[in-house]
Amino acid sequence: MTEPAAAVLALLRARQQARAEGDFATADALRDEIRTAGWLIIDSPTGPSLHPAPAWPTYPGLAEVLAAARANHHRPAVGVVVDIIVDGWPADITDCVTALLAHAPADIRIHLLDLGDVDGAGAAAADCAAGHPDRVVVTHVATTLRQVGWSAAIMTMLTCDETPRHVLIEPSTILTGDALTPLVDALDDPGVAAAGWRGVMVDRADNWRSVHEAPPGEVDALLGYLLIVDRQAALTSPVHPAAQFYRNADLEWSLALRAAGGRLIALGDALPVRQGRHRGYHDTDPAYRDAQSRRTYDRLLRRFRGRDEILVPRAG
Repeated sequence: MTEPAAAVLALLRARQQARAEGDFATADALRDEIRTAGWLIIDSPTGPSLHPAPAWPTYPGLAEVLAAARANHHRPAVGVVVDIIVDGWPADITDCVTALLAHAPADIRIHLLDLGDVDGAGAAAADCAAGHPDRVVVTHVATTLRQVGWSAAIMTMLTCDETPRHVLIEPSTILTGDALTPLVDALDDPGVAAAGWRGVMVDRADNWRSVHEAPPGEVDALLGYLLIVDRQAALTSPVHPAAQFYRNADLEWSLALRAAGGRLIALGDALPVRQGRHRGYHDTDPAYRDAQSRRTYDRLLRRFRGRDEILVPRAG
């Protein structure tokens, strides 16, 4: 791999000094100069590192994405936008977007949030946008999903795009027909905050320690494979900021939406969808995955356990 030139390393040291002195305007200017030289800075708790810059414009982090939105650089609202987090597995990105383009209504926009161009997935996202510039847009960010966390990624997409309805889809979820129109229709029902493919019910007899898959209808929680959410409801009851990994964070978010008075609807296998290999679970470091999942579920219990009134009413 090409190493940064001595002049670039000198700019990096100067940026570190400027940041240490609180001169963030100079630090930002130096960051841009380093980007012009063909390198991206990725900041982490252990310090900054340099990475070769890709051929497309890239934000250093999510804070810069939000800043651009505040400067009115955000995209105009459409009826529905499909949000996809790009975190590696480029073939899955291509397959997911190809299916969406084939089956989603033509007025629905697809937004790909590329985090770190992991394994070339950012390049696959860029190819999707280049082939369909009227329907697909990409935001490239230098930091990875592991660095920014699932909550920050989801809430950045919801914050920056003022479209009132956001579909969230995991790239292993592949449409085989128009699964989005039924989701949009479900959200037309007053009081429904979100609707999705698969839902679960909390096991109250197990003291909230487990959930079980629910039939179609109103549910306690939706799974994050495919769902549509009302943007205002999501901003009012956001994903918990400490949710680093998606697993159980979708359950916690669902319960927050219900606690705010929103109803959740699962449509089940009536939706024309198939599930590929869920790499975000199966191919993630098990130690990281399990630790983050336990942390989120423990927090879910502290926040909601015993509040049976926020769950779907049970017969009897």
